[in-house]
Amino acid sequence: MSKIQTRLKKPEKIKNEQLNIVQNLISTANKAQIELGGMEVQKHRILHSVATIQDQITLFRDELKKEYGTDDINIDTGEIKYEENGKTDKKD
Repeated sequence: MSKIQTRLKKPEKIKNEQLNIVQNLISTANKAQIELGGMEVQKHRILHSVATIQDQITLFRDELKKEYGTDDINIDTGEIKYEENGKTDKKD
């Protein structure tokens, strides 16, 4: 093979060191994407749980309104806060 042919010949493969670098980068990116997908699943479960809890709160507030005529309750003390006019929506 002449010097001209050697110069014109293009490499068929990248260097092993370069191959290792690109393989590690791709592997790291894939792992990150899988982890992100897992987080999205976890996020979805948490959002579903929050929605369920909010529904339970709404139902419990309805129970409080039926029993006390209001759902305006101090959650630290349990004190019921009635309207200024003293009227309630309690249904006996």
